[in-house]
Amino acid sequence: MVIGFIQYSRIMKSATDVVATDLDLLSHQLEAEFDRLSGRSLLIAGGAGFLGYYLVQGALHWNRTHGAQPPIQVIVLDNFIRGVPGWLMALEQDSNLRLLKHDITQPLPAALGDVEYLIHAASIASPTYYRKFPIETMDANVNGLRFLLDYSLAQKQKGKPVEGVLYYSSSEIYGDPTPDSIPTQESYRGYVSCTGPRACYDESKRYGETLCVNFARQHGLPIKVARPFNNYGPGLKITDGRVIPDFARNILGGEDIVMFSDGLARRTFCYVADAVAGYYKILVKGKSGEAYNIGVETPEISMAELADRVAALGRELFGYTGKVVRQQSADKDYLVDNPSRRSPVITKARTELGYDPQVPIEEGLRRSLIWYSGNREASEA
Repeated sequence: MVIGFIQYSRIMKSATDVVATDLDLLSHQLEAEFDRLSGRSLLIAGGAGFLGYYLVQGALHWNRTHGAQPPIQVIVLDNFIRGVPGWLMALEQDSNLRLLKHDITQPLPAALGDVEYLIHAASIASPTYYRKFPIETMDANVNGLRFLLDYSLAQKQKGKPVEGVLYYSSSEIYGDPTPDSIPTQESYRGYVSCTGPRACYDESKRYGETLCVNFARQHGLPIKVARPFNNYGPGLKITDGRVIPDFARNILGGEDIVMFSDGLARRTFCYVADAVAGYYKILVKGKSGEAYNIGVETPEISMAELADRVAALGRELFGYTGKVVRQQSADKDYLVDNPSRRSPVITKARTELGYDPQVPIEEGLRRSLIWYSGNREASEA
C-alpha cells in the first residue's frame, strides 16, 4: 500500500497534490494511533508552525475520512505573532478545530478547559532565528513546558488526568557526538557547549527533558519526549533559514545555490510526513519518561551532495539553470558548534512504537520542491 503512495507521488504536479498524498500516508501509518485519539481533545502548542502543519491537518484529515468514529478535537494554541497562516485559516470552519491565541511563556488560559492529549511544539527551531532570540527560545522551551506540565498535574489532581504529553526536544541535545557515537542512540549523553551561540536551544531542550522525566517519575504523568533529526518538507517555510528551504528559495528564484560552508558536514534527512507519524506514535504508545529518536538512519549525505541533489531536481522539475557556489557567511557564528555529523539509531522507535519511515530522500526532496513551488512567499520565520 505504501508503494502505491510513492508511485502516485511521481506524477504530483502541485503543492495540493503533495499534501493530499502525505495526509493519506499519515492516515495509513497512524490508523491505530488516531483510533486511540478518537473522541479525545488534542492540544497542539505551536500548532501554527512547521510541525503543526501536518500534526493539525493529519488529525483533521483522519476525522474527514473516518466519519463513523467520534472525531479528534484539535486545539491549536499559538501566539500567531505574524497572523494566522493561510493553511490554518482555510481550516477555521472545521467544527473540530479550535484556535486559541496565547503566548506559551505565560500561564495557560482558563478557556483551555479539559484536554486529554498535549503536544508542546512551541519553540523557535531554526538556528538562524534562535540565535537572534535566545532568551525567547529558552522561555518557550522551559517556562512554556512547565506550564503544560503543571496543567497536566492539576488535571490529575482534579480527577481528569491527561492521557499523553509529548515534548519536542531535539537531536541538538547530543551536541557534536564523538565518531564512535555516530549513528547516535538515545543512551548517548551528549557533547554540548553550555555557553556557545547555539546553547540557548541545545541546553534549554536538555533541561526540558529533565523536567519531563522528573514530572513523569515524581507525579506518575504520561510524559514522553521526541528527539527529531533533521526534519524537512511541507510546512517548513521558505523563509525559515534552514538549508533545504534556502536551497529551494535559490532554485525558485533562478539564483545560484549558495553554500556558506565547505559542504563536508553530514546529515540524514527525514521527510516530515514520516516524522509526524513517529511523533503521534510516541504520544500514544511511548513509555512515560522515555525519549525516542525520530529520523532516518540512511543515507547520511554531505551538504555538498544535498545541494547537488536539490539542483538536479530543480533542473528536472523547473528547468533550473543555476549552479552551486560557496561563499563565506557574514555571520561569524554561523558554523560555531555546528555538529560535523548527525545520524540517529531508530531501533527503539521501530521496536517499541512500530515507527517505520517510508519516504526516501529522493522522493522527499521532490515533494518538497513541488510544495515550495506553490508556497514561494512567506513571512520571515
